[in-house]
Amino acid sequence: MARTGSGSTTAGPTLAVVAREAGVSVPTASKVVNGREDVAPETRRRVTEALDRLGYVRRPRFETSKAPGLVDLVVHSLDSSWSGAVLHGVEGAAHDAGLEVVVSAGLTRTRDGRPEPGWLDKLTTRGSSGVLFNLAELTPSQYAWLDQRRIPFVMIDPVHEPPPGVVSVGAANWQGGLLATEHLLSLGHERIAVIGGYRRKMCGSARVAGYRSALASAGLRYRPAYIRYGNFDETGAHHRMLELLDLPEPPTAVFVCSDKMALGAYQALTERKLNVPDDISVVGFDDLPESRWATPALTTVRQPLSEMAATALRLLVRMMAGEQPEGTRTELSTRLVERASTGPVPAVGRGRTQRPLDLPRS
Repeated sequence: MARTGSGSTTAGPTLAVVAREAGVSVPTASKVVNGREDVAPETRRRVTEALDRLGYVRRPRFETSKAPGLVDLVVHSLDSSWSGAVLHGVEGAAHDAGLEVVVSAGLTRTRDGRPEPGWLDKLTTRGSSGVLFNLAELTPSQYAWLDQRRIPFVMIDPVHEPPPGVVSVGAANWQGGLLATEHLLSLGHERIAVIGGYRRKMCGSARVAGYRSALASAGLRYRPAYIRYGNFDETGAHHRMLELLDLPEPPTAVFVCSDKMALGAYQALTERKLNVPDDISVVGFDDLPESRWATPALTTVRQPLSEMAATALRLLVRMMAGEQPEGTRTELSTRLVERASTGPVPAVGRGRTQRPLDLPRS
């Protein structure tokens, strides 16, 4: 039914009329109306335009007025201490708010790595009152789907810059990169390399930017050969560390933009029979439990994962109650945790004019 401006009701177009107008089948038109994802973008556009043109009124399946009791948490995976810290933060905040949490271990994906059609439908089927996404990569159509159904959601450490108006919580990654590099500079290092995560992802690019800013403030020009990317993977960081060691002037220190990657760098240094920090200093990022278990214990930048997750849950609760956060981006401070993996520049590497370390080759 379609409502007139006076409040009376008139018979609106049927779904069959909409389907005929858009040149699709009725089941396809129904999929678009019900927010199903297994529809080609061009087909969805034609049906949506027909719906608007004919004045078809879609009844929202998600009722924002119901009392919140259940929220969804979509995490990247459940096989890491990172996810454990996020779960810990969400669980505590949800308990305080009287909410239950449904956890999904990553978005269901097809073989080519893209989100599988239909996973968002489960949110409304369950009757969830809101969603937290951690390290999720949503497509424009998925953002539109959530917006169309007025489902409140918050991004925890989004992979890419979210669209305007999307609420997110993250760490001060630029500040963390700055702190890590300033620490190495304070120990006398000048040949400082960085192994970043993903080049085009928010946290990875911000940490490398902080590194470059610290060097500039110290009056040092960064060396392009000293900037490598390991894709937040131990194997990638292992390869990038070996590449750095093979340079004519290898670094005396390296800032590795995740603790997980730092373990890969450690392995490369062990293979070259180099000692940390006597031969080379290493700083990580995250302060996961692995950083304390490493040998030597890893100096790292702590990002408050549990606090980030709890903050996101509290923001979501406010949004479910109809409030609008003052800002869309909340950043929590990072801090340096100094342990045993950093030390002064090796005697062979001191001074502005530095000669290469005598590195054994594999």
